[in-house]
Amino acid sequence: MSTDAWLDHALCTEPADRPAAEAAITRLYAELNAPPPAFVWVGSPAAAAQVVPPSPPLFSDGPRPVETRMATLVSKLRGKLPPGIRGFRRVTEMIHAAVDAPLGLHWRGQHDIGWVARVFEPSPWVTLARSCGWWFPRAETCWIAERPLVLRTEPGDDGEPRLHADDGPAVAYPDGFTVHAWHGTRVPSWVIDDPSVDRIAAETNVEVRRCAIERIGWGTFVDQAALRLVGSADDPGNPGARLRLYDLPYAKWGRPTRLLLAINGSVERDGTRRRYGLRVPAWFDDPLDAAGWTYGLTGDQYGQLLRRT
Repeated sequence: MSTDAWLDHALCTEPADRPAAEAAITRLYAELNAPPPAFVWVGSPAAAAQVVPPSPPLFSDGPRPVETRMATLVSKLRGKLPPGIRGFRRVTEMIHAAVDAPLGLHWRGQHDIGWVARVFEPSPWVTLARSCGWWFPRAETCWIAERPLVLRTEPGDDGEPRLHADDGPAVAYPDGFTVHAWHGTRVPSWVIDDPSVDRIAAETNVEVRRCAIERIGWGTFVDQAALRLVGSADDPGNPGARLRLYDLPYAKWGRPTRLLLAINGSVERDGTRRRYGLRVPAWFDDPLDAAGWTYGLTGDQYGQLLRRT
């Protein structure tokens, strides 16, 4: 199967194929000489976290539980496989972080493509990647999460997908569990749905602030926040662009700083050049000095640049 076909499975938002998923998991239990489990379907990994019992420590005394033996089975299988394709590591890590609760040993169905894509067919692991979301095997019961209703990504700088949506959740499950993301950074829903200068000013997380400002646009933020212009200058490494230095009067943002507003020297994929802001120390009054500081240069050295990327 091609990489694009595997990615289609990873991005699938159709309802799970429950009979296929249950049959595949039953086969895996049989490989462990375990009886078929009872199956419980849940609306999301977050819902599973509320009901699935925790896994015991890997090296605890007593009989090894089914999920530990399943992990050994997977480890042996993966040890025989060639390198996988670019998977959904960033996506799954962000979903896991949004759950904000222990999940114990589990597997991720459609999101395990990074290694399942190299498994020889027919295999229950391939079936699971094609048929369901995350699943949580335990001794007598296996919980399986439905696929998401919404799953929106964009290519990251290294080609691996990352979550992004500018008009709603990047991930939404049937039970209402959602993940909002801005170019691969998980953010509160207000950043996407209702960003405002007041909310940005009150936000203490620097990455959330950055995403919220980018969401409304740096120019709009500066205008609506009525930031005081300290100084401006032509950008010597970026012909036709100007550097603008503003006061940042927000005590919650840490020590006093200023905002240097610049324009990217390289062109984005859509043909535009992105405007962005950088926090610089409050002692800078000259935009060239502030810009040079971000490169480890003096203002005079920065002024000699021929081209900035």
